Amino acid sequence: MPGPFWISFTLGGLLWAAVLFWWFTSPPFTITGRVPGMDGEPPDMAAVSRASTDIGAVFMRFDGVLPSTSIKASWPNFRGINGDNISTESVALRDLSDGNKPDVLWTADLGEGHAAPAVHNGRVYVLDYDELAGADMLRCFSLDSGEEMWRRGYSVKVKRNHGMSRTVPAASDSAVVTVGPHCHAMGTHAVTGELLWGIDMVSEYGSEVPLWYTGQCPIIDDTVAVLAPAGAKSLLIGVNTMTGKVVWETPNRHGWKMSHSSVVPMTFFGRRVYVYCASGGIAGVAADGGDRGSVLFESSGFNQSVVAPSPVRIGDNRIFMTAGYGAGSAVFQISHEGGKFSIAMAGRHGVREGLASEQQTPLYLGGHLYGVLPKDAGAHRDQFVCVDEKGLSEIKWASGPENLFGLGPFIAADGKFFILGDDGTLTAAAAGAERFRRLGSAKICGGVDAWGPMALVSGRLLLRDSRKMYCVDLRK
Repeated sequence: MPGPFWISFTLGGLLWAAVLFWWFTSPPFTITGRVPGMDGEPPDMAAVSRASTDIGAVFMRFDGVLPSTSIKASWPNFRGINGDNISTESVALRDLSDGNKPDVLWTADLGEGHAAPAVHNGRVYVLDYDELAGADMLRCFSLDSGEEMWRRGYSVKVKRNHGMSRTVPAASDSAVVTVGPHCHAMGTHAVTGELLWGIDMVSEYGSEVPLWYTGQCPIIDDTVAVLAPAGAKSLLIGVNTMTGKVVWETPNRHGWKMSHSSVVPMTFFGRRVYVYCASGGIAGVAADGGDRGSVLFESSGFNQSVVAPSPVRIGDNRIFMTAGYGAGSAVFQISHEGGKFSIAMAGRHGVREGLASEQQTPLYLGGHLYGVLPKDAGAHRDQFVCVDEKGLSEIKWASGPENLFGLGPFIAADGKFFILGDDGTLTAAAAGAERFRRLGSAKICGGVDAWGPMALVSGRLLLRDSRKMYCVDLRK
C-alpha cells in the first residue's frame, strides 16, 4: 500500500498536470481593469482572439487631445518625406556640445521592440506590441504633449525575438497604414482611429514571416498603400488606403520571399519606380503609367537570405544595396533604351571593403554615402563612415574607435548628422565629407538597444530604446 509520501507526490503531480492543462487550453485572459482615460468598457481580448486574426477589432480611446495650434510639419513614413533620412526644414538645431544638452519634452512607455514613429498633422503614430493585452496596437499621440489619444489593434501572439514590433507606419491626411510582426497590414483613419481595412498577407498572399518578423515599412503614394507580400501570389501590391481594395498586383514570377527591407520610390529616366530588395533579388516595379505594377527590371545578382537595409538611389541612375552577415554591398546600373529598362551589376565588394550595413539604411548626401559598419567589418566595425559614390569600396573617413554606434540609427539635418548609439547616447557631427568632426553628445535613453529609426519634426526629435519613446527638443 502506498505510503503518505507517495500519496502526496501523486496528488501534487495531478495538481500540476491540471494547472498545465488549464494554462495551455484556456483562451487568452480578459482585461478586467479600466485603462486610465479610456472611454467605455475595456475590450474582451479572448473574444477577439480567433484562428483568423480579426484585424482592427480592438479599440481604445484616451483623454489626449490635439491643440488647435498643433505642429503641422510631417515625417510621414520610414526615413521621412523624401525617404532619404534628410530633413529639409530650416529649424536651427543644437550641436549637443557641453552645456547644450536638449530637454526631453515627454516620454511614452512601449512594448519591447524597435518600431519607430511617423508624424503627421500634429499626431505621432507608432505600431506597438502590447504584451499585457497580447495585441499589435497602433497608438496615436499628440506631438505637443505626448498624451495618447487612441489605439487601434488586434489580438496576435508574438514571442520575443530581438524585440517584437519593428516597423514604421505610413501616414497621410486621411489614413495610416501599418504592417505588424506577423505580416498583418491595417488601414486606419488618421484622425478618428476608425478601422478602414485589414489584410493578412500570410493567409491571403502566402507570405512567409521573415526571420526576425516583419521589418518592411509601408509607403503611401497619393491614395495607394504599397506593400510587398512576396508570397506565392504577388511580389508587390497597391491598396486603396480608404477602402482596402487592391488596385494593382505584381506577379512573383521567381518565388522570391519577403525580406526585412522596405519598398523605396525612385525616379529613373523620367519614370517613377518602386524598388524592392526581396530575399531572392532586387526588382523595379512601375509606379506610374498604364502599366503600373508591372516589372520594369529585376536581378538576382544580390540574393541574400537576410536583408534589412533598403535600396538607396545614388548618382548616374544607380542603386546601392547592402546587407549584414558577411554579404557586403552591391551597386546596380539602371539603363533605358528603346523604351525598355535593364539592370546590370556595376560593382560588388566585401564587408571589409568599403561601406556595408547590417540593419540601418545608408544615407546619401552630396555624392557620398554614410553609414555605420557592421561588427564583421574589421578595423572600422561599429564606426560611422563616409565613402565617395565613385569609390564605394574605399573608406574616406571613419569616426574612430572612440565613436562607436553599433546598430543605432542616424539622420541629417541643419548641416549636421545625428547618430544614436546602442546605449541611447545621441551624437552630433558636422555633415561634411572631408572628415568626421564630432560636435557633442548627450545621453538621452536610459535603456538598451536603441535601434529604432528616428523622426524629426520642427526641431522635435523622436527616438526610442527597446522600451520607451522620447520626444527631444533639439531647437537652439
